[in-house]
Amino acid sequence: MGKILRVNMTDMTVKTEELGEYAGLGGRALTSSIIAREVPPLCHPLGPNNKLVGATGLLAGTPAASSGRFHIGCKSPLTGGIKEGNSGGLVSQKLARLGYSAIVLEGKPADDKLRMIHINKDKAEILPADGYKGMGNYETVGKLWEKYGKVGTISIGSAGEQKLCSASIAMNDPDNRPTRHAGRGGQGAVMGSKGLKAIVVDDTGAPGVEIKDKDEFKKWSKIFTDGLLKHPVTGQGLPTYGTAVLINIINEAGGLPTRNFSDGRFEYASEISGEKLTENCRERGGKETHACTPGCVIRCSNVYNDKDGNYLTSGLEYESIWALGANCDIRDLDVVARLERLCDDIGIDTIETGGTIAVAMEGGLLPFGDWEGAIKLLDEDLRNGTPIGKIIGSGAVTAGKAFGVTKVAAVKGQNMPAYDPRAIQGIGVTYATSTMGADHTAGYAIATNIMKVGGYVDPLKTEGQVELSRNLQIATAAIDSAGLCLFTAFPVLDQPETFEAIYRMLNAMYGLNLTADDVAELGKTVLRTERDFNTRAGFTNKDDRLPEFMYMEPLAPHNQVFEITDKELDEFWNF
Repeated sequence: MGKILRVNMTDMTVKTEELGEYAGLGGRALTSSIIAREVPPLCHPLGPNNKLVGATGLLAGTPAASSGRFHIGCKSPLTGGIKEGNSGGLVSQKLARLGYSAIVLEGKPADDKLRMIHINKDKAEILPADGYKGMGNYETVGKLWEKYGKVGTISIGSAGEQKLCSASIAMNDPDNRPTRHAGRGGQGAVMGSKGLKAIVVDDTGAPGVEIKDKDEFKKWSKIFTDGLLKHPVTGQGLPTYGTAVLINIINEAGGLPTRNFSDGRFEYASEISGEKLTENCRERGGKETHACTPGCVIRCSNVYNDKDGNYLTSGLEYESIWALGANCDIRDLDVVARLERLCDDIGIDTIETGGTIAVAMEGGLLPFGDWEGAIKLLDEDLRNGTPIGKIIGSGAVTAGKAFGVTKVAAVKGQNMPAYDPRAIQGIGVTYATSTMGADHTAGYAIATNIMKVGGYVDPLKTEGQVELSRNLQIATAAIDSAGLCLFTAFPVLDQPETFEAIYRMLNAMYGLNLTADDVAELGKTVLRTERDFNTRAGFTNKDDRLPEFMYMEPLAPHNQVFEITDKELDEFWNF
């Protein structure tokens, strides 16, 4: 097991300690446990009593496929509840090889100076970083590589420095592009409140992680990898078209939110689809398949070039394409890529930002489809912190209040992702009940409702949706604790041997005797821990509800509302 690196930004001290009561935990289980035990639930998210916790998964630093997710937790300035977000990139593997399971940032500096943390095999230290003030993430990580070599980086852009509630935290990918973000819930604002611009992780000469039974680990690691490669989603669909393969699929299902959740189909979906993205990548010399982190075999990312063949952005994903495209009635994939690049550089969540711009469009700030106005909102207003920019950077709920819009698709203050629950009822249960606010990754009901992975539950009916979401949320919490990519859940749901491989790898690595039941219990424990924090922060079952308009306004083309009752939603926690 690794150690905890505690950094106190009030007295500028750094110390290393054993995991202690957190032994046996990793990833989301570790971030949520530390937040739940050490952060006062009623504290101000941007005050000194909140903590920002970054954690590696239990399998980080090993040869296990797709095990390099880095998890960041805090009390969210957007929702007011517990928050965990995870991302690919270089950091998790490097930190694990240095012997750390977590970094805990505490306190708050008395001055307004920026600082950074440099970590290598010999020490961790706090360094001045005022020279990076106001820089975008691209310039920041470029300069850090110039100075320190091929290191892992964690950084914020101007949105984080402004402490905006939608600010994200960027991790660099293997090409040193700051395109892998822990985006949802405003972790970037918490990092900014700590006066921290960046963390540099240099694993040169690191001892690496210990695997107690290497032969057994190798055996099950191969079974796990083979499972990912042979499944039609992770072995074929995602590597070919990336996550954007879902644009046409969800559009056909009538669940692609269009023009601020006013329609379930976007008539220009083919122009921003995964097929179009792949075609452009091939024609322009980009990469249609790309690994966001070392050891990824799914390779669902991409490198997207402009019409002249110049790099524009990397990891142009389904959620970003939807949020900045269909939801805002923007029909040009190149424009969407420009907007996504700006979000990465400024350090702002693409889902929340696209949702916020759509609400502002509904409120009359811009007409739907005004891509030039959207670019200005990001590159001039948001980047530079104008009053309008601060509203856009503070989330969809804030924008709804500012512009008098009642149709705001948010739960617990967080905007919904790219699936309308009126057409896909199962994801509505996840949005409503997740401890994180509206979050598709918490329990990806799309897998079973639409893609028929792990069985099939009719997306337009209410039967079986609560049980589906509950089971998926429990499984996801366990997968997040291992540090595995969410997409590994597809073969796990369909292939028993792939699921078995996960706990067999953990047993081989740590000398344990975990069973399938132990994995399920871990997931349940994580959810209960998070639920307890939110309850102490003032949340009740009344917060586990979708916005009013979704129960009242039918969504075309199915002309259906969200039909799962409050009583059924409350039954979610009966486990």
